[in-house]
Amino acid sequence: MVAFHASALDGVARHPALPTALLLRLLAFDHGGDGPPRHAVRRAGLPESAVAVILAHPNPGARIDFAMSTRAEPAHRARLVDDPSPRVRAALAYGPEWREPRTKAAPLPDDVCARLLGDPDPSVRAALLDSPCLAPSFTGSLARHWDPAARRSATRVWERLTPDERTALLAGPEPEVRRAAALRECRRDARLTAELLRDEESAAEALRHGRLRRADAERCVAERTHLPALAGNPSLPADLVERLAVDPDEAVRLAVSLRPELDETRRMSIDFTVGPFAREDVEWVRHGLADPEVLRRAAASAHPLLRRAAARSPHLPPDLMRLLARTRDPLVEDLLSTHHPDTPEEVLMRVYARLGGTFSAWMAETHPRFPREGLAERFADHPDGTFRRLAVRDPAATPALIGRLSHDPAVRTRQAAAGDPRLPLHRLREALHIPELASSAGANPALPHDDMAAVLDRAGVPG
Repeated sequence: MVAFHASALDGVARHPALPTALLLRLLAFDHGGDGPPRHAVRRAGLPESAVAVILAHPNPGARIDFAMSTRAEPAHRARLVDDPSPRVRAALAYGPEWREPRTKAAPLPDDVCARLLGDPDPSVRAALLDSPCLAPSFTGSLARHWDPAARRSATRVWERLTPDERTALLAGPEPEVRRAAALRECRRDARLTAELLRDEESAAEALRHGRLRRADAERCVAERTHLPALAGNPSLPADLVERLAVDPDEAVRLAVSLRPELDETRRMSIDFTVGPFAREDVEWVRHGLADPEVLRRAAASAHPLLRRAAARSPHLPPDLMRLLARTRDPLVEDLLSTHHPDTPEEVLMRVYARLGGTFSAWMAETHPRFPREGLAERFADHPDGTFRRLAVRDPAATPALIGRLSHDPAVRTRQAAAGDPRLPLHRLREALHIPELASSAGANPALPHDDMAAVLDRAGVPG
């Protein structure tokens, strides 16, 4: 099979109006052992007939793709719980491998997770406990499980557990479970913090979060034990905070500068440096991304790391959005364009111009505020192909302009034009035979059903 046929086939698999009959042909195709096109398996809104073909596909790769699809309904994915392949069940247990910003993957039902946790294959059980997609209700239910690894996972939702469950985990027979529980409980128990400080594996995290006795805090400062972690500890006495604010280690001073109790004057009096691409995690801001007061303090700060932390919030009110948009910090702009649906058009355009490539293409296609009108007049003759590509987005772009851009020197511009339904049909059919355009042309909404079927025929997909 010629390479461009495979590319066109991949495009047809993404076609928004792919007929069910052709979809079923694609899903049944094994493609020389590679399985059906991934875009066919991971389409949104698959009909029951298509789901049934995937679940019974002889190639486990197809079933793995479906098990990890962000677009598949959890109830449909759950039907793989008895799949004969442990690799498929492990993929199901772990869940979607990639989640787009501004979206959240729906977890499997708790009863399905319980069955996966009882799977005879240890790789399936491990994948489930490592999954970022578990419902908190299921994670909390693991506190009394027989498996120590499951009980350790339950500590991730510490505040949901009952006092009896927390006590049992803290006194459990397995050291790793006790340590995980203690690292959660030490935030309110200085005795547990002191115990954890004797364990090198746990000391840094305990110093970062645990409630401290003054004697322990003084000793750690004197011995310079994990000072950047200690510098952010919420219970560190104020005089020790002041001492660390002038510490010779720049990382320590930076950590102090991020403390939540500092007013803006004191914060900015500390001698710290922030790199142009630094994205330090600021826990009190991360936990307050829906809290108006936290967002206001962070977004209005002159501290770059606080502004960057606030820019991750999809809940910014309009005045704080405008404030952050004026900072002209490239990282703030990137984060706003990724996470906030109301990012101003001028910010989106600056991010697009600066980054180009895949991220900008994704942002232009998915961000609700990314402009469309007037782009053809502004950019159709721009010297940079990255901007000429934007002309295709304009609803006023004519078929003649789209046809012209399908011959553009920049390959991404040609591909954008090849996927646009205004492309003249003769050029669209021609593009199906051009290797770098075949995928875009195959996905073009204007491609007739007969041409889609012809692509499948040329690629050797059985009828």
